[in-house]
Amino acid sequence: MDFAFDARTEELRAKILAFMDEHVYPAEAVADEQRAQLASPWDTPPVVEELKAEARRQGLWNLFLPDAQYGAGLTNLQYAPLAEITGRSPQLAPTALNCAAPDTGNMEVLTQFGDERQKKQWLEPLLAGEIRSAFAMTEPEVASSDATNITTLIERDGDEYVITGRKWYISGAMNPDCKIFIVMGKTDPDGSDIRRQQSMVLVPRDTPGLEIRRAMQVYGYEDHYHGGHAEVVFDRVRVPAGNLIGEEGGGFAIAQARLGPGRIHHCMRLIGMAERAIELMCKRAVARTAFGKPLAQQGVVQEWIADARVAVEQLRLLVLKTAWLMDTVGNKGAHTEIQSIKIATPRTVVDIIDRAVQLHGAGGVSQDFPLAELWAAARTLRLADGPDEVHQRSLARRELKKYL
Repeated sequence: MDFAFDARTEELRAKILAFMDEHVYPAEAVADEQRAQLASPWDTPPVVEELKAEARRQGLWNLFLPDAQYGAGLTNLQYAPLAEITGRSPQLAPTALNCAAPDTGNMEVLTQFGDERQKKQWLEPLLAGEIRSAFAMTEPEVASSDATNITTLIERDGDEYVITGRKWYISGAMNPDCKIFIVMGKTDPDGSDIRRQQSMVLVPRDTPGLEIRRAMQVYGYEDHYHGGHAEVVFDRVRVPAGNLIGEEGGGFAIAQARLGPGRIHHCMRLIGMAERAIELMCKRAVARTAFGKPLAQQGVVQEWIADARVAVEQLRLLVLKTAWLMDTVGNKGAHTEIQSIKIATPRTVVDIIDRAVQLHGAGGVSQDFPLAELWAAARTLRLADGPDEVHQRSLARRELKKYL
């Protein structure tokens, strides 16, 4: 069993680590300063475009796409440690490398299921980083953790589809560069197979009847860097029938295909967040004195740091194993592991970041350190891509089935 990264991964890791040190970390404060001067808080700070240009110049672009025609041609196992590094600055690094959600998942959908016209019109500008996108599934009126509950209607009317519904927490929708929505709704709400009722359609932002109603806060934050999380209303929005992705009734299957790689990306970025939190915790512990000795000599602080290191090493091995399984036996073969990392990683990383916040005292909840935003992002991922409990339910059923 070989735990070493291959040569390509090591080369890219070295380049990304240098890119983070030379460009991303120095840009964090610059981006905040520039955002405060923008006409709209949803506009992109100029430094972000500078980062994107530099990343593209260095060949650090679209690393998440395994299809070499469109991306870097990396396997999940090769990309996972790269995603971890970008997680150390989740507000800037993924966007700089054109590897940020929800664009990554949307590009994967278009790559796998889009027709040539859809790829030309929407995939190509997304790959080039010229536009952003949104994925509209979650609804406020139903438990969207069960995707079969969604109520948005997509009705065929001649050569068009008519979309009626209300969505919320639609990531990226507040960004003026968000030009296209992938909308999931029901084309056959009375169908006997509840997993064949849903379809996905492409809806351009400027389509009449599409209203960005408001920005949704997350633990009091408005996620400006990722284009916010919006409430969106579709009031009899009409799009050409050719905007259907794949086939009618294929929406649920497409959603599942979209989520598999995305969970690897999220979990590895979370590990990067945890590493940043441990680094900050250690620096704080050696620099601060309380009750006559450095915090680093306090037994409870040493326990926090040791436990955090053990937890991160365990998580990383599990996520890398999952990535390897996805490469070798596919998403279905890695089902148990995908659910395991989705349960374990956000929960554990939230705890690590929370300890780092505690160690920083008032500074931990302030804007002077990234910990509060890291905590909010990690805690939110216990809901994103399905709540913990949904995955626990499915995983338990899979285990129990062996004994029935």
